[in-house]
Parts: sequence; structure tokens; C-alpha cells
Amino acid sequence: MDARTLKEGIVSGRLDPDALSAGFADLHAPLSDHEALVAADRCYFCHDAPCITACPTDIDIPLFIRQITTGTPEAAAKTILTQNIMGGMCARVCPTETLCEEVCVREVAEGEPVQIGRLQRYATDTLMAQGVHPFSRAAPTGKRIAVVGAGPAGLACAHRLAMHGHDVVVFDARPKAGGLNEYGIAAYKSTEDFAAREVDWLLQIGGIEIRNGMSLGREIRMADLQDDYDAVFLGMGLGGVNALTAPGADKDGVLDAVGFIADLRQATDLGQLPVGRDVVVIGGGMTAVDAAVQSKLLGALNVTIVYRRGRDRMNASVWEQDLAAAKGVRIITNASPIAVHGNGTVREIEFEFTDDDLNPTGQTFRLAADQVFKAIGQTLTGEDLPDLDGRKIAVIGAGRTSVSGVWAGGDCAAGGDDLTVTAVAEGRDAAEDIHAALMRA
Repeated sequence: MDARTLKEGIVSGRLDPDALSAGFADLHAPLSDHEALVAADRCYFCHDAPCITACPTDIDIPLFIRQITTGTPEAAAKTILTQNIMGGMCARVCPTETLCEEVCVREVAEGEPVQIGRLQRYATDTLMAQGVHPFSRAAPTGKRIAVVGAGPAGLACAHRLAMHGHDVVVFDARPKAGGLNEYGIAAYKSTEDFAAREVDWLLQIGGIEIRNGMSLGREIRMADLQDDYDAVFLGMGLGGVNALTAPGADKDGVLDAVGFIADLRQATDLGQLPVGRDVVVIGGGMTAVDAAVQSKLLGALNVTIVYRRGRDRMNASVWEQDLAAAKGVRIITNASPIAVHGNGTVREIEFEFTDDDLNPTGQTFRLAADQVFKAIGQTLTGEDLPDLDGRKIAVIGAGRTSVSGVWAGGDCAAGGDDLTVTAVAEGRDAAEDIHAALMRA
């Protein structure tokens, strides 16, 4: 091991390449043909299947599993992709343990659900490996739609609009398309550049142009989009990061977890990524868990998640919490940061215990930290936006905003639950509503 010190306590190359490769391997290995048939055979093919109701994209889960049992995974994939064009990524990152699999009859009766997520991956991977795109465009309509954001919501919207024969231009601030799937998901959940490959596959529908490095309010303006296009869909996610207000939060070593995960996802050599010896992650959602687990996998000695509420209030599922614990991450709850200590660079972070109503108890403690990651939520950025509902764009129906001809969906819109699968559903439904509106015009 050849560790390279960047700042005191923060070094790259803590682990050798073999250890890094093992740690960042695919979290759930894909099913073989035989394993898929065995797993599919456990499904009861319920008539009023609760798993369908629990799926935000309403995939007919019993049907696609039955298609796997008949040896036609390609047909199963089309069943999935008709409802969720990003079914391949969702199979990897959906919290199925709190969605379809939680309500599976097998789970309720036996405590072991049908492996719906892994079967969905088996079907979609089989089809994508063939290089086949199962959908085609309708006759051209002559309509042009602008989509802001090439994440799950924007891409799902663009694909469905392209299927209806519309031409779509997708604007995205990042150098690569994919949004959260490309930049914001733990590397062990999406391996082998899958996010980029899924985007390339999706674009095979035709009629979609992606323009990178184009940010709303900077390179593009809402008024221009409204003038130049027949409709606009906003799916740019949340570009800002909530600030840590504790004194000393501006010290070196206090970083955004979102940026850390993005850097890791884009790294060509994990051995070059710096990580602290003592890492503290503030937050209780999926981003906090992803940052903490990956810090541990990069070789951090001590990694602690600190959340201000109880475990039952964490946005990260119990499964994700258990995964963090299994990787050696400690989780401390009911504690809020009150000060960051150090002479220019973080050395310790001080917390105060709170009760269930976030009232301070007066009891404090300190954690050694040479690296602190903030995972305390993101904020909406942009100019000339439609009316807001709180800190997100207000929407009614299938994503209609306060501005005529402008729709919104995904994390930037109010009412969602910040999941990839929900963003896909909102983008798809907005596209159908846009199509109906344009055809009536």
C-alpha cells in the first residue's frame, strides 16, 4: 500500500487495489438463468397483487415474473420498461425492501419475499445485452419540447415524448447525462458504467438531443425556452446543498456528501481518492449511508453517522442501516452538531443529544474527525421558476405548474419522495399529459 497524504489524516491509497475491487464489487450479483427460474417459481402470481400497488411505476410484477418462468425474459423486460423505462437502474437502487417486496405475500407469510428487484434486473439486463430497443417512435408531430435535467425524471419524460413522435431537447448542467443515477448513487450499487450504458440504450428511441453544460438561469433562461418550444418540462433535481450552521462549519475537511459521492462515481482509480482516518457523516438518508459506507470501503478506520432524530425517523431504510453497520459504520441518533473544532482544519466535531422533539438535553460529546460529510438535504436552484410549494416547485395533476405550458417532476417538484423510481413515474406521467395537451392545441 502506497498511501499519499493530501492533508493531515486525509490520504489516498489506504487500501490495495484488490481490497478496493472487492469492496466496490456489485452489491447484489446478477442472477443466473437457473437462479432466476428458481426465484420466479416462488411467486404466487396474485390476482390483486399488492406488489403492483406498492410500485410507484405500477409495473405488472406478477406478469413479468410469469414471463420469466416461461423462458421469455425479453418479454418480461418489455412489460417492465413499458411502465418504467429505467427499470434496469431501478432494479439496482430501488428500496424494494420498503416497496414491492415489503408487501409480497411471501414476505408477509414467510418472512422471505420473492426477489422482485433481482428478477427485474435479470429481465432488463437480458434485453439490454442484446442491444435491442423494444419501442419505436410514432409519426412525427412537428412539436418540440424542452426538458431541463437529464436525470431519471427528465429522461423518462423525454423517452415517452419521443415515443409519441415529438422532438425533444434535453438540457443538463453536468458534463454527462444521467443525473442522480450517474453522479449520486453508491458505486457498488451501479457497477460497470451501467448508468451511462442505460442512457445510451434509452436514446436509441431517436428524436432526443442532449445538450450538456447547460444550466437553467445561466446558459438557458425560462423565457427563451417558452418562446422556442411548444412545452417545457423541469426535471433538474436539486442543485444546492443545505448549509451546516454549526460554528466552525467552514473549516477545511468539512465537505458535501453529494460532491464526495459524485467524485467517487467519476473516478477512474479509486486508489487516488482521499479519505480521512476518522470520518463523520451528518444526516440520516440514503446519501448519508452511501457516503459512510464508501468511506469505509476506501479504508477509513472509524466512520460514524450522526442523525438528529431516532433510527425510526431515518430516511434510509432499515436494510440500508443494517448494511452500514455490517460494513463497520457506527450510527449515533438523537444528536445534533453544535460546533466544529480545529485550527483551520477540522479535528473534532461536537454534538448535543436531543429528545424526540429535537429539544437539546444539555448533554454533549465530541467525535474525532479529520473529514466531515454533510448529508443534510439539498435545495432547489434556478431563476424564473414557477410558483413554489415550500422549497420545491408546486405541481398539480401530472406535474402541471403555475405557468401554462410548463410541467415539473422529480426531486425539484413538491410531493415526491426523492426516489429514482418515483422520479421516473413523474416524468412519464408528465409526458403523457404534455402529449395530450399538445394534441388538443
